[in-house]
Amino acid sequence: MKVCLIAGARPNFMKIGPVMAGLRDHAVEPVLVHTGQHYDDAMSAVFFDELRLPRPAHDLGVGPGSPVSQLAAIMLALEPVLLAGRFDVVVVVGDVTSTLAGALVAARCGIDVAHVEAGLRSFDDTMPEELNRVVVDRVSRVLYAPSTDAVANLADEGIGGRRVVMVGNVMVDTLLDNLERARARGVAASLGFEPGGYVLATLHRPSNVDQPARLAGLLRALGEIAVRRPVVFPLHPRTRRRLEASGISVPPGVHLAEPLGYLDFLGLQADSALVITDSGGVQEETTVLGVPCLTVRPNTERPITVSEGTNELVGTDPDRVIRRALARIDERRGAKRPPLWDGKAGRRIADDLVTRYG
Repeated sequence: MKVCLIAGARPNFMKIGPVMAGLRDHAVEPVLVHTGQHYDDAMSAVFFDELRLPRPAHDLGVGPGSPVSQLAAIMLALEPVLLAGRFDVVVVVGDVTSTLAGALVAARCGIDVAHVEAGLRSFDDTMPEELNRVVVDRVSRVLYAPSTDAVANLADEGIGGRRVVMVGNVMVDTLLDNLERARARGVAASLGFEPGGYVLATLHRPSNVDQPARLAGLLRALGEIAVRRPVVFPLHPRTRRRLEASGISVPPGVHLAEPLGYLDFLGLQADSALVITDSGGVQEETTVLGVPCLTVRPNTERPITVSEGTNELVGTDPDRVIRRALARIDERRGAKRPPLWDGKAGRRIADDLVTRYG
């Protein structure tokens, strides 16, 4: 049984570890390909160290570029790797450019595609990730869904039967495996904050940070919230570039930080009073941690974090963000666990792959 596993961006790395561990339990060593979509240490290399992942067998090193140029570069570099590898199945995770490239090349090479985190839909065609999700699910032979809503979305698109398996959420596997290590690092204390004494914010989506007026409005909201609790704001490289180019000032009480590794960021989430984000994965992590979360977007591909978790969609109006943050900042905490978010998703995926291809 020959398995290729493709990753390339920060959200991927938290998802590949549980799958690789599950395959090793079956004495299967997957071939890991790193596309290089995220190409600096702060965005990728640190995750291999912190999550104790093996170094990739192939590093395509595509580096920076527009989404289209990155997609083309990954596809061109990946094709000879897949053709030479004679793989039974190629596993792709998430919804980033590397996910789409891996699925398309594998399908064109006649290799089965297995998609981890299949069936998520925001129903917002302006999101680049939405196109990726739909196309990858369409070309995949096996679809591993994280939640009941994802299974329902696939059924609505005519995809079901043995192709779809609900396995739970692999990111939860990684979180539960590393939570104790993350908290022990004491990153909040090193920044001068007490547990529960600060708000954590992340913003990186083009729709939020590429428009100076919207970015300025959201910074104003963070400044108002900081009057109640200081705000820790680790800057995604894209967000930093937009701030510097626009000259938007950072309000008092908003503490900028460099991009954080997985463990430090997880520790900050776990001990925060509230998280404000536009990230998909953070919506899931805060739900499991029991931390109130405000998602600064009009929609989410993870509605289970709203219906069964701690997440709330608040849109991008700064005044609404302020109102909802102040209303929830002292909310009682309580961990939420949707079905099968139990730390065993990677094992379920590996068991199914071995049943199909072993």
